[in-house]
Amino acid sequence: MQAPIAPLVSRHTSVVTPFRPKQPQPQRIIAIGDSVIYGYGDLSGGGWVERLRRQWMAPNTAGHVVYNLGVRGDKVAQVCDRLELEFRSRGELRNRLPDRLILSVGTNDSPRVGRADGKNMTPLETFVPQVETLLDRAQGLCPVFFVGMTPVNPSKMPFLECLYYNHADQYQYKEAIRRACEARRIPFLDCFELWLSRGATWVEQRLGADGLHPNDLGYESLLADVNQWQPIAQLSALNSTMAS
Repeated sequence: MQAPIAPLVSRHTSVVTPFRPKQPQPQRIIAIGDSVIYGYGDLSGGGWVERLRRQWMAPNTAGHVVYNLGVRGDKVAQVCDRLELEFRSRGELRNRLPDRLILSVGTNDSPRVGRADGKNMTPLETFVPQVETLLDRAQGLCPVFFVGMTPVNPSKMPFLECLYYNHADQYQYKEAIRRACEARRIPFLDCFELWLSRGATWVEQRLGADGLHPNDLGYESLLADVNQWQPIAQLSALNSTMAS
């Protein structure tokens, strides 16, 4: 009986063996948005994203990687413009892209410019399609979470002597984001409602002197809220499981 003939392999053919890690790899997570992502105002912890990064790189964890891509003053349109380039520039390993995107932006679109009854920085009718475009682009890259804006202290306005933030406008812009996320089944953490539900004094104690950015205690509280949120709690559980 004739022995089976081995298939011919051209000397010019390269056989590529897929990379299969021996154990699950840490998640690569991008946090992109404005100054609250950046952590402005947190002198002790560097902001909630930095605090989360440190938490996930502790010795007893697998070491999820967090990239802080917050830019002070960014609005939705600006984050949308830089989103894909930022995403594709991270990953650390060859042919590896980030696994998750955390978005947090929108506050800087909401203030009234010049006076308390002036026009909004970004008109709501312009803001809504901008948010929809941002979310659609983000979902085209990887799974997305959205951490909503925190309330300001209106009595401290104007910010920079010309920007008037207020709760009524914040609510409208927050709701536009929430509805767009809901329509796309993107998890949304409503920090605005969560913080206001704890009372005005509680909120004021967690905002800096400018009335806009959280202080150290505010970022500590924001991280606590994020940690209790199901999407992040699941990632934290995975981080611990992979290390065991």
